[in-house]
Amino acid sequence: ASEQRNKGMKMPMGYHKHCDKCYNVHCQVPVQTSVSCIVVKCHKNCGASLHMCKQEEHQLLCPNEIVPCLNVYYGCPLTMLRHRLAKHLEVCPASVVCCSQEWNRWPISETDLTFYRNISENPLVNTEENLDVALAYRDQEQLFQSIKMKNIFPELMLEDSALQNIAAGINSPADNASCSLDGGEYTENGSAKLDEELSQEERDTLAKCTDVTSIQNYSSWEKIFNKEKEGCKQTIKNLNKGEKGKEKEDQESSKNGVLERLGKEVNIAEYNMYLVHNGVMLINFGQLAACTPREKDFVYGSLEPIEVKSVRSFNVPTSYRAKRNHLKDPSRKAQTTHQSVDTSDLGISIEDLPKCEEVSTTLLCSLEKELKGHSISESVSTDGLYTDIGTQTYIFSSAPFKQDASLADVIAGKPCGLHLHIEAESVTRRHNKTSSAFSYMCGHYFRRDEYCFHFKNVHSDIQASLNGWFQQRCPLAYLGCTFTQMRFDPTGQEAIVKFSKDGSTLVLQPKANSSLCEVGKTFSPQRNDAQNLDPLSSLPLEIIQHIAGYLDSFTLSQLSQVSHLLREVCATLLQEKGMVSLKWEKKKHSSEGSSWICQKKVWKFSSQFSSVDRWSFSDTPSMSNHLGTCSFYQREDRTEPVALPCLGEVRDKHGKLKHKR
Repeated sequence: ASEQRNKGMKMPMGYHKHCDKCYNVHCQVPVQTSVSCIVVKCHKNCGASLHMCKQEEHQLLCPNEIVPCLNVYYGCPLTMLRHRLAKHLEVCPASVVCCSQEWNRWPISETDLTFYRNISENPLVNTEENLDVALAYRDQEQLFQSIKMKNIFPELMLEDSALQNIAAGINSPADNASCSLDGGEYTENGSAKLDEELSQEERDTLAKCTDVTSIQNYSSWEKIFNKEKEGCKQTIKNLNKGEKGKEKEDQESSKNGVLERLGKEVNIAEYNMYLVHNGVMLINFGQLAACTPREKDFVYGSLEPIEVKSVRSFNVPTSYRAKRNHLKDPSRKAQTTHQSVDTSDLGISIEDLPKCEEVSTTLLCSLEKELKGHSISESVSTDGLYTDIGTQTYIFSSAPFKQDASLADVIAGKPCGLHLHIEAESVTRRHNKTSSAFSYMCGHYFRRDEYCFHFKNVHSDIQASLNGWFQQRCPLAYLGCTFTQMRFDPTGQEAIVKFSKDGSTLVLQPKANSSLCEVGKTFSPQRNDAQNLDPLSSLPLEIIQHIAGYLDSFTLSQLSQVSHLLREVCATLLQEKGMVSLKWEKKKHSSEGSSWICQKKVWKFSSQFSSVDRWSFSDTPSMSNHLGTCSFYQREDRTEPVALPCLGEVRDKHGKLKHKR
């Protein structure tokens, strides 16, 4: 109100001049219609006393006023008292955090093929319990989807049909003979005659027609032809301007300009140096043409022979030592010929040449570019005179590849083993993580109150200690043994750590009683009658809701997929234990522009399991028990005596001392 009064604006109804600046709780100013009003207390019982005309303004600050959540525009539907907003943000379903933990995983080398081949070929290896193998398979799937074959093997890609048609049209004999662009023919006087331009309605009709060949490439053609057409129009304008400006040039030729004076007064080196430093200024002031006119083009017929004089002003330093191959006598140099070398010199047909394996070859090329910054057999210039030209030919059974094909698309439907190391690196100096294909991010979303437990249990406790501490492998794994065992269990919980393929993350699986497993086997999900309900759905609804209140987010997400009844029960806990996010959709307008709109709100549970405060050693037997039966542990008994390395020296010293005596 005070700002409105200072700006000379009309005061709102109920405004009082005294109340605007009065902050006295015990104000005794007489009540007047246009000056003041009575002092009242807040009807929300927040303890504030104010003039009655300020009640509407006080609602914007009252701590007991019911207001929506601060994340109401991000999907949170809850309303609460204003003084509880800060506390609510810790458990707000719309306050979602994305885990940004990163790590690196590199392709396997040829020395470790035995172990990884056994893992890939052994069907008894349970990837859910082998945590390192399961995580490596997950990262490998992400890696194969991110590697684009176009970036690695551009020469083995299918050509775009639109580019093929355009190239065929440009290279046709008719077009080359007339030197036309977009249907135009240049005449002798430099003007061009363009074909009649299509109207917008005719273009729209042509675009909607399905009888035209390669109609899906219409938009690409239209963009390319429009650019060519604009270039032709601009060329015509420049030629017309050139004819008009010819008369001005004839008039200005009689003037003795600065360039003509410099050409007479200084030598050619100083003249060229002046043009280099002041060329932009000369062009702006019209003293120098930006482009050479057509009539002043360089013509070989008007040249006269000039005597060439060699000037040697450089003396070779006495400390210089030339390379040995540069000091040879050119007359005695061996005769050499330039000849291309390819696979045809092997005397084998192309069909009989061995095929490259897609995964290993692609990973090798990606790793070479990742660590060394260049492709395999890339051309390199050693100095200003010599260039090492490298060529590398790859033959794949699945080539050529589509333009947008990834490595995952190429090997789809084919058996693929593990090609990445089971050990992950958290820190590396060998590459830039921001643009690396071998860097992986967790990327899972959690509520703000769940993120700290996720990072501690999954990344700090399990993933960081997976190699040799949390999970122990056989010491003979380098020979090919795939045996592994877990060394830790969560304290106070009868559960084991497993990898969930559905959630693509590590979870806790309770150790279920055998009696419950027998009951679960009798349930057939193909029947929906009341007599075939799962054991949990047969309980009263109040008990089911009470049990669901103790479950974590990941268990609730799995429970909601059992039946419609359990899904409705889990839906009642979404605001308490779930999270909400906005699903955006790109909408194209009638014009060329587009915008993003919120399509709907998506409610779901995160992949966070029950938090684990402490871990304890499990009851698994010692690894020595496995070594007693390990097939890769082959003992070699030695019965013949073996002399220690130091015994020979002792004998020599003893013999010398005895000889001296």
